[in-house]
Amino acid sequence: MFTLHDYLPSQNGWKARVLLGLLDIPYDSRIVSIFEGESHTDAFLELNPAGAVPVLQLEDGSAIAESNAILTYLAEGTRFLPADRYRRAKVMQWLFFEQYNVEPVIGSLRFWTLTGRLERNQGMVAGKREAGARTLAALDRCLGDTPFLIGNDFTIADIAVYAYSHRAEDCGFRLSDYPAFLAWAGRVRDTIGPGYPVHSYGIDPHSGG
Repeated sequence: MFTLHDYLPSQNGWKARVLLGLLDIPYDSRIVSIFEGESHTDAFLELNPAGAVPVLQLEDGSAIAESNAILTYLAEGTRFLPADRYRRAKVMQWLFFEQYNVEPVIGSLRFWTLTGRLERNQGMVAGKREAGARTLAALDRCLGDTPFLIGNDFTIADIAVYAYSHRAEDCGFRLSDYPAFLAWAGRVRDTIGPGYPVHSYGIDPHSGG
């Protein structure tokens, strides 16, 4: 059985939970107390030298880090990752977009806002906000005439991009300014279903800034 080394408030972890659930793959969950330094222990660094969750540990003990790499591994041979060369490349395009433009921008602002770390990072906030607005505008342009990021089919690209972008209001963005994006987010939410809650950092007593 797979083991998912996870932290519940992490939307990167959420991505893996969603796809494991949609594929009906059983797994053990191993919660990592990141604010207590557990992700930087020698044992965890053997799984992921970068010291970040999630990590998917396979039955033979080998490990895959980085949420989008985990999605790609799990989706291989399923409806969530096209076999067609061009469409597969388009999925990769959006996975890279997410890691450059969504998680480090909206994800960081959200993390700082919800854990009391915004003030200490104040010098980077304005730039992140401008980049976040550009990201949401780019998504809004793309989604004006397509139901999902790769046309009519829901893929891991939608899971990856949705994870942090749909929580942008947590850090001050107004999603009503991006109607095509907002409509897409509703379609993704309905496709995923209600079984994958977003967990507050407040569930972790060690998360406060």
